[in-house]
Amino acid sequence: MTDTRQVRLMARAIQLAWRGRYSTHPNPRVGCVIARGDDILGEGWHERAGEAHAEIHALSKAGPAARGATAYVTLEPCSHFGRTPPCARALIDAGVAKVVVATMDPNPAVSGRGLAMLRDAGIRVTEGVLAEQARQLNPGFMKRMHCGRPYVRVKMAASLDGRTAMASGESQWITGAAARQDVQRLRAISDAILTGVGTVLADDPSLTVRRSELGDIGDATEPSRQPLRVIADRDARTPCDAKILHGGNVRLFCSSEALVTAPAQDLSALGVSVAGVRWKDNGIDLGEALDALGELGINDLLVEAGPTLAGTFVHERLLDELWLYQAPVFLGSTGRPTANLPLERMADKIQWTVKDQRQVGDDQRLILIPR
Repeated sequence: MTDTRQVRLMARAIQLAWRGRYSTHPNPRVGCVIARGDDILGEGWHERAGEAHAEIHALSKAGPAARGATAYVTLEPCSHFGRTPPCARALIDAGVAKVVVATMDPNPAVSGRGLAMLRDAGIRVTEGVLAEQARQLNPGFMKRMHCGRPYVRVKMAASLDGRTAMASGESQWITGAAARQDVQRLRAISDAILTGVGTVLADDPSLTVRRSELGDIGDATEPSRQPLRVIADRDARTPCDAKILHGGNVRLFCSSEALVTAPAQDLSALGVSVAGVRWKDNGIDLGEALDALGELGINDLLVEAGPTLAGTFVHERLLDELWLYQAPVFLGSTGRPTANLPLERMADKIQWTVKDQRQVGDDQRLILIPR
């Protein structure tokens, strides 16, 4: 039976890991506590990709006192050389007596090897303490390692009568300032943001994380990069002066036919990564696009798109979560819907499970998962 000390100290490690929510991409968020009994000797979290991992920070703070102590780690310590040396070896060299791990690393280059290295060195290993809570730190990393695709969140902002814009396309602003700040934080935990060319042409969004709009992020590590902006654009119609292209780090998915056209080449000359994917009658082949993003190391994908692209994600069940911000307003029967869905019978209705429901300013935020 898991003892209360292990639960308490692992909970602290999970709390630490969450501090890296805006900054570790594409690496997982990891926290570590070094303790002897109830006394914490050192603690740390992975702050940024390419920098020291959580175990190294915690061992550095514990110093020589780590010898004979217990390390509590939210994810199996790595056993391979990447951009940093293996953490399993660092724990062995520090002389810890025991390692408590919340969950195995699903990365095939690591899975089980880190724990085996520790056990081979005579270190006692306990697995599975607060495993589900630890997995929730990194749903995108876990999913990508298991099936090669990112974790997909579709964001919508709608009125009480289910409209996202007026018939003219006017949509600023349906929700209030608090909801817009919440969306900025949602963008900041995402590796990439996907939209369609229709949204680019109609709204000219930048789809960036604006630090000034994040508000107080407490003890979280500051964001250090912008998410990859991804445009689904069959014919490469995105204007070369579109705001979304500012600052680089943009990928555009077009058809293979459009790939060789002058507009696509002009976008490439601006530094846009233009790639051809298959298109179907109802739009982009989302499965192929998601596979391509997974190959790029995208863990968490946020979709901010119009009703056609958003509706395709919903209809094809290719989203993991729907984030719906509902404002206490009516936009009228001629307004644009949240999603275009080819549903005709009650039996075709798409049902959801409410994962979270809360008030954000004057608006309501629902996080829904498909049933």
